[in-house]
Amino acid sequence: MTTPSQTVGPFFALPDGLPWPDGPDVVPAGTPGAVVVRGTVYDGAGEPVPDAIIETWQASPAGRFNHPDDPRGALDEGFRGFGRSATDAEGRFRIRTLKPGPLPTPDGGAEAPHIDVTVLARGLLQRLVTRIYWPDEERANAADPVLSAVPAELRHTLVAKAVGDELHFDIRLQGDGETVFFEV
Repeated sequence: MTTPSQTVGPFFALPDGLPWPDGPDVVPAGTPGAVVVRGTVYDGAGEPVPDAIIETWQASPAGRFNHPDDPRGALDEGFRGFGRSATDAEGRFRIRTLKPGPLPTPDGGAEAPHIDVTVLARGLLQRLVTRIYWPDEERANAADPVLSAVPAELRHTLVAKAVGDELHFDIRLQGDGETVFFEV
């Protein structure tokens, strides 16, 4: 017999309150410099996942986190740093945010601007963690210690694509073109 401790599904369902109305909005509509990141979550067969949750956590444009352990000062007004978007019937999600600033590394270097992403969905035994990197940051991306640790032929799965004034980032849970996920 399958129990909740063995699998997220079939017990995983989007309970009321997990997604909330402004969850996808890390910044409010009309915020100068705001960018929308859109994408689709696909399963191993290439089918959209209609009941996933995408959570994002990121630094502000100044490279600071909305967390008391970040000693580098106050956040920008209206910047929450955290977003949560449920996928729709076609597996699509949307996050409105600002481009994050680079983050310092212990060795004096910098991580490229990126968004940390958690994926929750039916059938997953644990959350999946990945990153979204900006496509216009080639130099910073090349020097990023995390992205540099990913095999070169897989790095493209972590870099969003510019589509007009938005970014597009699909998440593939398995199979051809599988998104790189990190153990945390």
